[in-house]
Amino acid sequence: LDEYLKMQEEAEKRDHRKLGKELDLFIFDDEVGAGLPLWLPKGALLMYLIKEFAFITYLNSGYEPVSTPHIASTKLFSHSGHLDFYKENLYSPFKIENEHYMVKPMNCPFHVKMYKSKMHSYRDLPIRWTEMGTVYRYERSGVLHGLTRVRGFTQDDAHIICTDDQLNEELLKAIKLTKYILNSFGFSKFEVNLSNRDPKKKKNYIGTDPGWKEAENALKLSLIKSGFKNFVYDIGGAVFYGPKIDIKISDALGRAWQLSTIQVDFNLPERFDMVYIDKDGKEATPFMIHRALLGSLERFIGVLIEHYAGAFPVWLAPVQVKILTISEEQVEYALEVINQFKMSKIRVEIDDRDEKIGKKIRDAEIEKIPFILVIGGREMSSNSVAVRERGKGDLGSMKLDKFTCEIKEKIEKKL
Repeated sequence: LDEYLKMQEEAEKRDHRKLGKELDLFIFDDEVGAGLPLWLPKGALLMYLIKEFAFITYLNSGYEPVSTPHIASTKLFSHSGHLDFYKENLYSPFKIENEHYMVKPMNCPFHVKMYKSKMHSYRDLPIRWTEMGTVYRYERSGVLHGLTRVRGFTQDDAHIICTDDQLNEELLKAIKLTKYILNSFGFSKFEVNLSNRDPKKKKNYIGTDPGWKEAENALKLSLIKSGFKNFVYDIGGAVFYGPKIDIKISDALGRAWQLSTIQVDFNLPERFDMVYIDKDGKEATPFMIHRALLGSLERFIGVLIEHYAGAFPVWLAPVQVKILTISEEQVEYALEVINQFKMSKIRVEIDDRDEKIGKKIRDAEIEKIPFILVIGGREMSSNSVAVRERGKGDLGSMKLDKFTCEIKEKIEKKL
């Protein structure tokens, strides 16, 4: 009981809704609408840093960027099956001139349309398209919870279009990339589900039994080859067009969070008549892999805040260094230090208020700044800074160039 109560107390301290407000990351507003976060400057910067790292990683891994609209004709989602099989998560259509449109719940039908805009050969495959795409899904007010359950969110979405011979290799690459991405943000413990359809509710899914079996076997084999031999079957957890892998991470308190998903889809390629020309010069239907490794970025940031209790690693911290001046005499030198940091792409703020240094230090510590640099007359005369590191306290005086090199190394190593 004592351990449970301690855990509850720690979880309350780490609540991302509370920390989000204290650290000026995001807000919600009733007049804007429930489940629609507003990102303040530091929160928007955190979102950008996460997006930038993931996006560059994907480009370096052979993905190409695409971009799609936030709305589309209901004809598209009728063709994809979302209007029939996903309707409880859709917002009501609205009329523009003589046609009905809706905000998009998924990016995949758009990517399918782009694929179909021209003919492809087997030599073109695999095609890997990635998009930081914002989608909108209806969530009932009772299940909304800060950033972890919202009504509008951005996914690090991607679709891999490949031949059946390429399917297993592409799945293995996707799982390896998932582990790399999650490890980079400090997550190393995973639980894995293989989500399949419920055989008692086949009307909730599209496709044939052989197709589902082939897709499930491909996912199962990729998990085993990737070292995830203790995965758990989640019967009924599949999406309407195919089975999927769900990867849950464990945070600092040992709580499991569902983030990453990798899905094998043989149904949408058939529904949209997606084809490529095979080695024999004949038309063949490709497979499509849907994958979102961070999942909802809003949800991911909520989990990240609670995992680190708001004390982000140096490379992710919206403000990496805060400079505190003891008196007005040091402001000019502090501004020179700031310029040097900015040239090194170090994110820095200054507190030159007419306050006692003790209060300035306490305020910066509440903001969970990784490094606090105090500048007084001695530091100004010796071209140095007095360094305080979060969690370690006062490290003493350090030459400015030496500190700059040390923090740059931490940033480059993602510490």
